[in-house]
Amino acid sequence: MTEPILKARGLVKRFGSVTALNGADFDLFKGEVLAVIGDNGAGKSSLIKVFAGAHVADEGQMWVNGKEVSFGSTQEAREHGVETVFQTLAVAPALDIASNLFLGREIRKKGFMGTVFRQLDKKGMRRQAAEHLESLGISTLQDITQAVETLSGGQRQAVSVARAAAFGSQVIILDEPTAALGVRESAKVLDLIKDLKDRGLTVVLISHNMPQVYEVADRIHVQRLGKRAAVVTPKSASMNDSVGIMTGAIDIPDTDQQLSPL
Repeated sequence: MTEPILKARGLVKRFGSVTALNGADFDLFKGEVLAVIGDNGAGKSSLIKVFAGAHVADEGQMWVNGKEVSFGSTQEAREHGVETVFQTLAVAPALDIASNLFLGREIRKKGFMGTVFRQLDKKGMRRQAAEHLESLGISTLQDITQAVETLSGGQRQAVSVARAAAFGSQVIILDEPTAALGVRESAKVLDLIKDLKDRGLTVVLISHNMPQVYEVADRIHVQRLGKRAAVVTPKSASMNDSVGIMTGAIDIPDTDQQLSPL
């Protein structure tokens, strides 16, 4: 069986008397789009925040490419190639697109001006940013010098996804990327997810929008009561089946046989 690129067993996360994760398992395989679905309070956000380094699990183990890891910060997760685009997007509205792509990873000028005066190489960052966008096939962002605050919601999402894709060498996690978008802009984001997969990137999509999940996902991780209830595919289970598993109306044993990549 193929080794998962990202794997977790028995994750537990408590917030006081509330147990958000209660022995959660997870398997993500290279090059796939894995959707994570679940009702409110199922532990989707807590699960993803552990992978992103925003939360530290109280119990359990996690592996990246077969190597056991434990992320104490989002920076540690990024160093292992796990990039997360949260719902808040974490963009700087007043800065231009290029500056946002390199936010926290700014390139300084070479020589005296960069080492002593710490001046940024804006020209170089804009050139590289344009190359990143072109390589991802993102055509909705034409002017790399445009301030993010002037962009639409879908365009801002594209900036965040492009930043993750540019530096996320292993996994890109998208947390409800279309939640605040209209139909047209949501379609563009879904096209971007498909493009990421076509380019060999591995994507985790957290979403409550079942039609969108069934449009782009290779497999679907169903989270219920703080743990993995089942793993299904759009071909093996209907939307109604997935909702039934989420609510407990349908009980499918969570076995390793379900975990095989396509």
